[in-house]
Amino acid sequence: MGAGSASGPRLVKLSYTSSKAKKHLAFVGKGITYDSGGISLKPAGHNETMKCDMSGAAAVFAAVVAAARLGLEVNVTGWLALAENMPSGSATRPGDVLKMYSGKTVEVLNTDAEGRLVLADALWAASLEKPDAIVDVATLTGAMMLALGSRTFGIMANDDAFRSAVYEAAEEVGEPAWPMPLPEHLRKGMDSPTADIANMGERMGGGLVAGLFLREFVGEGITWAHLDIAGPAFNEGGPFGYTPKGGTGTAVRTLVRLAELTAAGDLG
Repeated sequence: MGAGSASGPRLVKLSYTSSKAKKHLAFVGKGITYDSGGISLKPAGHNETMKCDMSGAAAVFAAVVAAARLGLEVNVTGWLALAENMPSGSATRPGDVLKMYSGKTVEVLNTDAEGRLVLADALWAASLEKPDAIVDVATLTGAMMLALGSRTFGIMANDDAFRSAVYEAAEEVGEPAWPMPLPEHLRKGMDSPTADIANMGERMGGGLVAGLFLREFVGEGITWAHLDIAGPAFNEGGPFGYTPKGGTGTAVRTLVRLAELTAAGDLG
């Protein structure tokens, strides 16, 4: 994605290493700097806050910096998948087939489902380094907001124990979250006659469909979790507790706590 923008996309790698580290965590963040929806343009009233679509990448950046400042005894790599999703004569079109970094092909049925496309390449890049676990963070789906509201993020994973560990970490640091499933029957809805997979599936359970799509691009045998922060990433209402109006920094504390637990040998 990003072909329709005057500013080209970038995949930014940010690393913190400790000489005492025994484990390696990879954090992957969706960084759509502005999301118009592309050719599948968002309707009026849905564009005004789309500067928040880079919240996942911002959370990953902040978490890596925090791990470094705390001097945690764990290696942490952040992958920021940065692009601007705009409509133009060069933009990706519905019906296009993309060849991803992993070699898989994806039929683009909706250009407003762009976050999972940039994350797919970042997840594969992270997988090539064989970390002990990968956690991605993204303002990925409106469906997750419908399911969990505006203050709670969803957690999906390819390992039940790891999903529970991420949930418990979020609870410890005061970030409302909820574990969500990855129902196998929803995968069939992304079958494509022209590609390995489509970027859209069934409308019902759309947040879970997005998680299933991302799972396709995680390296074999690597533990992975997906945090859909679409609800709590940007507060359009008034401040509450220590949450300000605007960008909230949600998921930063959860990621840092995961890094702390990993450094202490208490996670995996």
